Amino acid sequence: MQTVDQIIKPRWLAPIDAAASVLEDHAVAIAGDRIVAVDSCASITARYRAPSEAGLDGHVLMPGLINAHTHAAMTLLRGYADDLPLMEWLSGHIWPAEEKWVDAEYVEIGTDLALIEMIRGGTTCFNDMYFFPGIAAARAEQAGMRACVGMIVLDVPSVWAQDADEYIRKGLELRDATRHSSLITTAFAPHAPYTVSDRPLERICTLADELECGIHMHVHETAHEIEQSVGRYGIRPLERLGRLGLLGPRLIAVHMTQLLPGEIDAVAEHGVKVVHCPQSNLKLASGMCPAAKLLESGVSVAIGTDGASSNNDLDMLGELQTASLLAKGASQNPSALPAHDALTMATLGGAEALGLERITGSIVAGKKADLIAIDLSEPATQPVYHPLSQIVYSAGRHQVSDVWVGGKRLLENRRLTTLDEEQIVRKAAALGRRIGAGKP
Repeated sequence: MQTVDQIIKPRWLAPIDAAASVLEDHAVAIAGDRIVAVDSCASITARYRAPSEAGLDGHVLMPGLINAHTHAAMTLLRGYADDLPLMEWLSGHIWPAEEKWVDAEYVEIGTDLALIEMIRGGTTCFNDMYFFPGIAAARAEQAGMRACVGMIVLDVPSVWAQDADEYIRKGLELRDATRHSSLITTAFAPHAPYTVSDRPLERICTLADELECGIHMHVHETAHEIEQSVGRYGIRPLERLGRLGLLGPRLIAVHMTQLLPGEIDAVAEHGVKVVHCPQSNLKLASGMCPAAKLLESGVSVAIGTDGASSNNDLDMLGELQTASLLAKGASQNPSALPAHDALTMATLGGAEALGLERITGSIVAGKKADLIAIDLSEPATQPVYHPLSQIVYSAGRHQVSDVWVGGKRLLENRRLTTLDEEQIVRKAAALGRRIGAGKP
């Protein structure tokens, strides 16, 4: 009999596979940071023994959720400027506040606050884009969270860098510093077509190919972005990115609310990954990503929350429900984006977007043990006819009871194990009072 570190025995196990399987009387054996076996409880018990066994009656065990687009430290601007269109929200409120307040301390506190919210909500990996990315990487690693940290690039100066060349140089230094981490990866993160000019985008394209690195970017977010691109370059942003060589499997295109049928075909042809952020897009009235049509065309689609300043939370379960309902309403087809497809977008789809599909996103022997348990025994999710439907259409994030990343338990029976929640919330509240006192 082989000794492993942990055995988990849930009521239901949702591995996230093409068959939309939901397994009963199954268990997962974990050694170190990896899953070593997924099998019937009888088989696992006969083959393995462990000093730690978790019996999760009434729970679904599934892969951890992957938040494929965040600005983690922007938790500190949650509710700062609501009910405004995107460009007015950005240029009139968010960018001035960031110019005044963002520094290393701000990013540390804001990221810690985001980590609490994400872990409690069942997120085990996030794809971030913000200033001081090295601090976000360090905070995530210390908390035991998996993250893809963006090497942000802009044309305009900020507290982080003065020009595109400095942004890129600092990003490459971050990539070197994190290259041996088991939890942190990096991707180039040019902010958007309207904030990054051709020369740095061409350089990013070359570097991404050389380093085999992703490119995380807001694309086709609003009608205004399209109009601005046509006025400045004579073509739509997606076509411009194609001419610069950026359309390809490395591109993680976020939002994509303004897509023509031919552009969907081009995205599918080039293998572009798309990140759908339904709640942020709805709140800013930016438009709706045609997620169901993209999936039908063979595009890999992930789900992100965007930042808490425009969402206003980092609740991936809420995002799942919105994505599915929005697809049904927009298409007038109740079969559009069913529960399993939505869950796949939030797990394996996110892993594919980040180039992590070989290590996370599904419960398979050999992958990292990035897992979450959702308690369906509460009244709001009873009775249980279809566990996956209950997760997408009924469950709330407070029902996430346990979270493992690389086999390490970050949430145990709803108790955080790696973060001092009281201290972090106290720091965030104090900084929030300072920001609020200076609000115009």
